[in-house]
Amino acid sequence: MAEFSNVRTGRHCVFTLHAHLVFVTKFRHKVFDDRHLTRLEEIMRAVCADFETDLVEFNGDGEHVHLLVNFPPKVALSKLVNSLKGVSSRRMRQEFPDLVRHYYQANKLWSASYLAGSLDGAPLTILRQYIEQQNRPD
Repeated sequence: MAEFSNVRTGRHCVFTLHAHLVFVTKFRHKVFDDRHLTRLEEIMRAVCADFETDLVEFNGDGEHVHLLVNFPPKVALSKLVNSLKGVSSRRMRQEFPDLVRHYYQANKLWSASYLAGSLDGAPLTILRQYIEQQNRPD
């Protein structure tokens, strides 16, 4: 039964859906230090909870973040991404006014693009390890 530990159930389905998301800062500015990433993780965990989605793993560096999410089939990944980026951008600008210098030209923290990858290729343990080993700035 251990092989089914990641399987979730809904009202009419049984599922295990994971996505690897990567968000890059606008103009790839090196914006984040550890306190920013810590707060970003808290914000993104709250957004995921609102979508009944689990944030399994989170990490990043100065210019991008990686998220591993476990989401139900009723969640449109694009809507989750829009909410994650929108809420985190707004809250980070409010809570860290020092970030203004990085996004003054566009008034946006994140680039409009993002990466969303499914986990059919790499085993979940390998992807978790990859995210855990990101070089987090001090």
